[in-house]
Amino acid sequence: MAELEIKSVSKSFGSVEVLRDINLKIASGEFVVFVGPSGCGKSTLLRTITGLEIETSGDISIDGKRVNDVDPARRGTAMVFQSYALYPHMTVAENMGFGLKMAGEPKAIIREKVSQAAAILRLEKLLDRRPAQLSGGQKQRVAIGRAIVRNPKVFLFDEPLSNLDAELRVNMRAELIDLHRRLGATMIYVTHDQVEAMTLADRIVVLNGGIVQQFGRPLDLYDDPDNRFVAGFIGSPKMNFLDAVVLETGPGHVTLGKLGGSDRSLRLAFDGFDPSIKEVVVGIRPEHARLGESGPDTVPVSVGFAEELGDVTYLHGKTPGRSPMIIRSDKGRFSGQIDCNVAFDPAGVRLFDADGRRLRADGN
Repeated sequence: MAELEIKSVSKSFGSVEVLRDINLKIASGEFVVFVGPSGCGKSTLLRTITGLEIETSGDISIDGKRVNDVDPARRGTAMVFQSYALYPHMTVAENMGFGLKMAGEPKAIIREKVSQAAAILRLEKLLDRRPAQLSGGQKQRVAIGRAIVRNPKVFLFDEPLSNLDAELRVNMRAELIDLHRRLGATMIYVTHDQVEAMTLADRIVVLNGGIVQQFGRPLDLYDDPDNRFVAGFIGSPKMNFLDAVVLETGPGHVTLGKLGGSDRSLRLAFDGFDPSIKEVVVGIRPEHARLGESGPDTVPVSVGFAEELGDVTYLHGKTPGRSPMIIRSDKGRFSGQIDCNVAFDPAGVRLFDADGRRLRADGN
């Protein structure tokens, strides 16, 4: 286990800046997930930590030691890639111990470490098989075992489950959580799948455009996003966003109008709202929107189709201003197009300015 600190790290490829002033402190034994859309810089950041890419500026420290100039093999990190990268002519045991063999470790030590890793990953009965005789999940466990035998200070995972089918991904997520619990190791995991991030992480780093948008616990990012990007990226289905204008501000409240292009208004408790702001974006998650009676504080929605998932139904529609709207409903049968009114739970409403920054009440 080791603490990892990233100070003011930037990375450019020619004139293209891929990472911009990254500052992170990851505690020893923590499971941190880097998440974001394709091209956001998450894999580049991971490769910079392990030394496969060289930072343009800034410092990286592992266990209190600056490692910028340390060879990747000596940084105390071990990488698990999206591709299994197993040698097809080698057995499972030979694949897992190959790195130790190349490092000149005695055969007895290699056998002992491979045996220990195989026991952790439940691979004992597969040690004599070759990769062609393994399932996708078994191959991925072998790749993880190859990292475990090195006894690294930090484990780095670069989208290791993306080649697996949906059911196996769920199973492997559970296995990774159990593995982290048993090893107590510092782990950093890259994915574009926010559900995977929410499931695995102690804390999540949300990246976009090479910039850290927010770093925090999964439910903190879900309930209390710092900006519209985080609010829209974290959560499935994602948060609804409706344009609105500010009609009135006063002590302890703000009144919004033209919600989603409708003629409806919404009064919210809000201390210290900036009266110079005239337009906002209202964010509301599907579980905080409900079908209601027509009224001034509801929004008319034309529902086009329903996702019936068994335990829950999601209604997909549009407001008068053509803003997409998803409402979580009790399970039930919906057929054809329906027109309805949607009420919001005020406690679930999040406000953003025109640039996507979160608007917070005084003291929050």
